[in-house]
Amino acid sequence: MTPNDTEAQLHALFVRGLEGDAAAYHECLRRIGAHLRAWLGRKLFGWPDDVEDLVQDCLLAMHLQRHTYQPAQPLTAWVHAIARHKLIDLLRAKSAREALHEELDDELPVFAASDTQARETRRDLDGLLASLPERHRLPIVHVKLEGRSVAEAARLTGMSEAAVKVGIHRGIKALASRLAAREIAT
Repeated sequence: MTPNDTEAQLHALFVRGLEGDAAAYHECLRRIGAHLRAWLGRKLFGWPDDVEDLVQDCLLAMHLQRHTYQPAQPLTAWVHAIARHKLIDLLRAKSAREALHEELDDELPVFAASDTQARETRRDLDGLLASLPERHRLPIVHVKLEGRSVAEAARLTGMSEAAVKVGIHRGIKALASRLAAREIAT
């Protein structure tokens, strides 16, 4: 079977699924899942335990975002775009977790800073965060300050994972603008 045949079959199944054919939709997800297992297995060769979790994340994202699929476009390109984004999210999370386990050097200047300076910094940060709307502030606090995952922050805030990511991005962008404005003012 050529890649074009596979694309045509998957596309037909997916479109039938979007039209309400549950059996076609199930078969499409089964085939895409098998394809993603192989593709992600090659990408995550050193982390086989993460492959199945990532496949399930991709299939769930596809299901939740199926309304964004444009039937005139290749289905496999849309699927791979979702899988690439999920893979990047996983690699970022792994990198962040590994950074948390690095040993600290007691000679770093950060340990020489006074408690007063830390309190002032925290006060300034709290003030900046307070200036943000809740939809931006809470995702930043949960993910960036408390170290929670995007999924955990979504559960805590009642937002979707995509909304949490957007909230973080827009919140950090707003904070950067406010800090830049402060620099210009001083």
